[in-house]
Amino acid sequence: MTTDFSKGKRGAVITPDPNKVRITIRLDADIIDHFKNIVNKAGGGNYQTLINDALREHIKEQNKSLENTLRRVIRDELHDFKTA
Repeated sequence: MTTDFSKGKRGAVITPDPNKVRITIRLDADIIDHFKNIVNKAGGGNYQTLINDALREHIKEQNKSLENTLRRVIRDELHDFKTA
């Protein structure tokens, strides 16, 4: 039995998310292995999505750190203003 692929189409089976941008990036092998191992232990998934999620979480934490610093500075300034 042969399968006829003469009418087959090339390209992605699933249309990619329009909010995603295709890039080429070089990462250390141990970083890639770490995320692939997480996916394997979970029984499947996409290691690239995990990397994306880790980067997004890092950005959130950086923003929280800035917000906390600003809040502390404003509190200190207000306290100094009230006691002056």
